[in-house]
Amino acid sequence: MSSTKMRAVAAAAVVCALGLPLAGQATAGPADIPGTAGAQTITGTPEPARPAFYEPPASIPSTPGTIIRSEPAPLLLDPFGLSSSLVTATRIMYSSTDGDGIPIAVTGTVFVPKAQYIGVSKRPLISYAPGTQGLGDRCAPSRQMESFVEYEGVGISRTVGRGYAVGVTDFQGLGTPGTHTYMAREPQGRATLDMARAAKNLQGSGLDDTNPIGLMGYSQGGGAAAAAAELASSYAPELNIKGSAIGAPPADLAKVGANIDGTTYTLFALFAMLGVATSEHIDVAPYLNDAGKQLAGQVEDACVLDLFEYANLDTSKYTKSGKDLTSLLSEEPFRSAVANQKIGKIKPNAPVQINHAIGDDVIPYAVGKKLGSDWCDKGTRVTFNAGLIPTHVGGFVPHVEKSMWFFEARFAGHNQVNSCWLL
Repeated sequence: MSSTKMRAVAAAAVVCALGLPLAGQATAGPADIPGTAGAQTITGTPEPARPAFYEPPASIPSTPGTIIRSEPAPLLLDPFGLSSSLVTATRIMYSSTDGDGIPIAVTGTVFVPKAQYIGVSKRPLISYAPGTQGLGDRCAPSRQMESFVEYEGVGISRTVGRGYAVGVTDFQGLGTPGTHTYMAREPQGRATLDMARAAKNLQGSGLDDTNPIGLMGYSQGGGAAAAAAELASSYAPELNIKGSAIGAPPADLAKVGANIDGTTYTLFALFAMLGVATSEHIDVAPYLNDAGKQLAGQVEDACVLDLFEYANLDTSKYTKSGKDLTSLLSEEPFRSAVANQKIGKIKPNAPVQINHAIGDDVIPYAVGKKLGSDWCDKGTRVTFNAGLIPTHVGGFVPHVEKSMWFFEARFAGHNQVNSCWLL
């Protein structure tokens, strides 16, 4: 594995999100940009052959949200199309931009109920940012939906069931060529906003500029939705966003990384190391020993369900210096790379709800609460819900249910309680 091809290694979340990186300076050519034709992985590890639908064209439209191609998609947990009379599911490839503003191709799925929406507004659209899937192309939500293992079906089916149109992004490099930029703030936020644009541009969706939009996500998805809420005013000011429902957001990757390094969730730390380093153009090869380089190559094709194969790794055994990932994060260039992913520096463009379990074992509760406080300081209306069901996984379903009440109020033009006086 050559050091010129190895630009990163990343550390991160749980069955839904997190992050942290490792690296040194490196340069990248056009072929190294995830989501473009011929992109290479950060480790130089060849990716398995992917379906033709996921191969980006040589030229990608420069207008974000442009539909590149589309085809009927199998419904989640319904491969035989038994619910086709109730909802239309379409797999799409659309244009977005990476953290450097370069056009990329991103894939995802758009669900549109066939029944008329019963509400005071036009049919709402939820741009749904999924939680941790993995780095391998086979892990992409739009591909997982064919294999009965997409846990985000819980949230997707709940939103579709309320009559909302739902767009689920696969994010940069997940499904398409190159390393998925896992936990990278700008690429994830832009992909989420551009999914909303793409859903409106999809022929037959029935959506236009007047449909109200909500942003939603948990864990990695919570970070992506939070980043999208912050970027919306400058990156996609035309979107009619009414609110964002954010669960267990990994707003401070340094604290999240320190919490999971060497635990059951070591795999997610490795995901984040590779993903953030890819986005920040960091070469981690000089910091990894031979065992570390081999491990990084294996992680390139790992999915969230491979979690326990990498549990409780001593990450110091995979670095040249003998330092673990947490220690490396305190040194440059890692410190700056992690700091660039911090969420809470920009005021969201609409009211937000943050749902976070007090006993979250992956993303510390204090991280979500601090995000709410930071946004409150900037004048944002924040509804903060402290969950009582323990663990990161345990907080997911309560987040989905609370999000439904939040969106119903926002789409009807109402606000929920402002929690800023408590934060």
